Amino acid sequence: MADIRSYCEYEPVIGERVYLDPSSVIVGNITIGDDSSVWPMVAARGDVNRITIGKRSNIQDGTVLHVTRKSKANPDGHPLVIGDEVTVGHHCMLHGCKLGNRILVGMSAVIMDDVVIEDDVIIGAGSLVPPGKRLESGYLYVGSPVEKKRRLNSGEENFLSQSAQNYVDLKDDYLLQVSPVS
Repeated sequence: MADIRSYCEYEPVIGERVYLDPSSVIVGNITIGDDSSVWPMVAARGDVNRITIGKRSNIQDGTVLHVTRKSKANPDGHPLVIGDEVTVGHHCMLHGCKLGNRILVGMSAVIMDDVVIEDDVIIGAGSLVPPGKRLESGYLYVGSPVEKKRRLNSGEENFLSQSAQNYVDLKDDYLLQVSPVS
C-alpha cells in the first residue's frame, strides 16, 4: 500500500481504479482522478497548496510533484493541476504549474511555477520550462530553456491519448497481478 498521509485538515482523495505504487508518497491536499496511476518512488506533497491529477493520467517513477504557498504577493499561490490523459515521464519535477489534457512530459523534464501548458503538447526529455511560460496547444517543445520546435503531426497527436491508454492498461494489470514476494 502506498504511503498516503493527511496533512493538517487535508486528506488525499483517490478516485476509482487508481494504482498507487507501494513506494509512492501521497501527502495532504491531493485529488487523483479515476483510472490514473502513480508509479514507484513518486513524491507528491500537497501541503501548502493543492495538487489535482485528472482522469487516466500517469505519473511515472521518481517524479516529484509540489506546489507554491499562498502569500500576500500571490494570494492563490501556485497549485499543481494536471489534466486528463497526461503522461508524466520518469524522473520529472512539476512545481506549481498547470497542465491541460493529452500532454506528454518527457523523462527528466522540469516544469516550474506559474507555467501553463495548453492541451495536446509534447515536452521533450530533459527540457526546462521556466517560471511563467505558456506553451501553446499542438506543438513540440524541447530544450533548456524550452523552445517551440514545431507543430505536432497527426501521429503524435494520436499518440497522446494512446500513451494514456497504455498506462491505463498497465495499471489495470498491476491492480490484478502485483503482490509482494516474501
